[in-house]
Amino acid sequence: MKVINEFSLTLSAKSVNEGFCRAAVCAFITPLDPTIEELSDLKTAVSEAVTNCIVHAYPETEGKLYITAELLENSTVKVKIRDKGIGIADVKKAMEPLFTSGGADRAGLGFTVMQSFCDRVSVKSQQSRGTTVTLIKKIRGKGVW
Repeated sequence: MKVINEFSLTLSAKSVNEGFCRAAVCAFITPLDPTIEELSDLKTAVSEAVTNCIVHAYPETEGKLYITAELLENSTVKVKIRDKGIGIADVKKAMEPLFTSGGADRAGLGFTVMQSFCDRVSVKSQQSRGTTVTLIKKIRGKGVW
């Protein structure tokens, strides 16, 4: 699919930046004329992916969070949230509902939430090299593209 527009951000993986990431992605897709529900879904999915990075990728150090987004010719948005942290030992297990490596204060529903609000979610990870979460969502609005 042809890319119509794109952006990238690099931020510190700090919880204070989670809201900014959500807002940036949602502002970027406004030319697609998304519904309130589509915006809410994407905000939630991005929030979960960014929070996973902040909480799990850099447990003993500070690191960076990398976000890229593309608007594709068929009114689809593709968002990648990437870190260069510790990685996920078992992606399949990590994507199971209620699984968490974050202790008792974590619900283990992040990937499940992302999957429920996006058309497709993929996760690639290598231990000691980082993780990339890709969110794909078709926007049904009229859009300017």
